[in-house]
Amino acid sequence: MFELTDAAINQAISKTETDGRDTIRIGVIGGGCNGFEYIIRYANTVHSSDHILDFGKFSIVIDEDSLPFLYGATLDHVQEGLNESFKIINPKETASCGCGVSISF
Repeated sequence: MFELTDAAINQAISKTETDGRDTIRIGVIGGGCNGFEYIIRYANTVHSSDHILDFGKFSIVIDEDSLPFLYGATLDHVQEGLNESFKIINPKETASCGCGVSISF
């Protein structure tokens, strides 16, 4: 359904342990020049309609509206020079903007 690379799992464990929070929300929202943007942030609330992926030391929640867009995607953690970030690799994307924030399906 939604996969995580080993690098993403290790980084999520590190960040959640450091910040004292254990639930990460991943989703797709409207915005940007291509129509959609990914969100990756700590979840302040978990709704009964959220899909929950339990990884033991942390959980990922995905809202039901984002689930069809994220089905088959993979969360990775990449480091490029001094910059590091989580990156969603999604075969359903049809385009992305030059800055890498906005996507379309």
